[in-house]
Amino acid sequence: MKISFTNKIKENYHLVLIGPRIVNLNKNVHLDNNSLETINAFLKENKDSKEIIQTFYFSPSKKLKSLTLVQSNININSTEQQALGGRVLSYLERIKVADVSLSFLEIETAKQTNFIKSFTSGLFLKDYRFEKYKNFSKKDFKIKNLNLLNINQKINKGLVEDINNLNGIFLTRDLVSEPANILYPEKFVEFCDILKKSGVKIEVFDEKKLKSLKMNALLGVAQGSVRPARVMIMRWDGNKKSKNKPLAFIGKGVTFDTGGISIKPSSGMEDMKWDMGGAGVVAGLVYTLALRKAKVNVVGAVGLVENMPDGNAQRPGDVVKSMSGQTIEVLNTDAEGRLVLADVLWYIKERFKPSLMIDLATLTGAIIVALGERYAGLFSNDDSLAQKILNASTKTNELVWRMPMDSEFDKLLDCPVADMKNITGTRGAGSITAAQFLKRFVGNVSWAHLDIAGVTWSKKGTKFSRPGGTGFGVRLLDEFIKNNYEK
Repeated sequence: MKISFTNKIKENYHLVLIGPRIVNLNKNVHLDNNSLETINAFLKENKDSKEIIQTFYFSPSKKLKSLTLVQSNININSTEQQALGGRVLSYLERIKVADVSLSFLEIETAKQTNFIKSFTSGLFLKDYRFEKYKNFSKKDFKIKNLNLLNINQKINKGLVEDINNLNGIFLTRDLVSEPANILYPEKFVEFCDILKKSGVKIEVFDEKKLKSLKMNALLGVAQGSVRPARVMIMRWDGNKKSKNKPLAFIGKGVTFDTGGISIKPSSGMEDMKWDMGGAGVVAGLVYTLALRKAKVNVVGAVGLVENMPDGNAQRPGDVVKSMSGQTIEVLNTDAEGRLVLADVLWYIKERFKPSLMIDLATLTGAIIVALGERYAGLFSNDDSLAQKILNASTKTNELVWRMPMDSEFDKLLDCPVADMKNITGTRGAGSITAAQFLKRFVGNVSWAHLDIAGVTWSKKGTKFSRPGGTGFGVRLLDEFIKNNYEK
């Protein structure tokens, strides 16, 4: 969708009027008297409606052939304004409008800028499609041109910047949408080269480096694949004057997960191309921070592996020694994400001494059983950190729910053969004990774990995305940083 700014409706463009809910529309520069009378008669009949999205068609002799009226409560928060933009986009696609002129009705000046920016951002969030491999489809209909009317230059500039900043979310969606034959550990790194153009410093560890660092837990997961493992470190230094330790974000990047020797059922296994969703969010977040020149210092780290069941694959019962020195008995090779994160968490803790660490992972099916596709699971050793994430969740509508952790759950990981086992062997508390496992590798650092298994991909779509990758987590953590760590 191409955006432009003018003061006049282009010929044959469909007009969309959007603004606060009113009973009578005043004279509008884009409407003739007959059109205005038609709309006001409709408004009078529908005065009790909370929200109106209605299309009108006019005589072929008129210059304006059609328009859609959108009236809503504009006092809703910015997230709901974005959702309104998404609803309007879906509606316009259903009525097959290719070229749109968008005009905002009278809104208080103080509210106008935020409303216009949020609404338009919502249009673009919902407009994202991953159609790289589609040659033809009769079902798809796209809005090609979006022309914003009578928007002042200051709003224009801010709006264009906001839309450009959405590329961080779109990078995350791209990454989780790519098939595993295209996106594997080495290629994930190549996809992220785009971050360098925005000032992000990238460091990549190959297998030789990972072996020298003794990241044996991570390497054990990767040993069954012909695709070599990688760890990628991304650094955004947006506040060079700050003496504070950086914020750290760590992502699980299993580019395809067969389950290894503990192989998954075939049904639905194709979904495991997005088992690198946590790594995708970290890359998208760092890109977003760089695009908007966030005044904060951040380290992003992703552990990238492919979990495959060949003759060299890790076996159930194997014992590995993690980078931390702690040993792990691998009872189930399909509980691999925690092994990858264990080494990366420890490395980031030791090297960067961050002020906090937040990891993201499509870690457990158990979190989907508990919270469905609506909430991510939040686990933390720091109540203050958890509350900051919850506050950002409320504001962005990327919902998280805090789950319990305690020493009794932790005891379930104790093992007679090694320092710990990677699963408990019991049916209950699968997401909690996975989080307890990760906690053993963070030391005393303020830490939170987000299990995003249920929210990374949506088969039905969300308020802000079509079916497919949602980009969940980028907006959440960007808001978290804005609210608490930028000065």
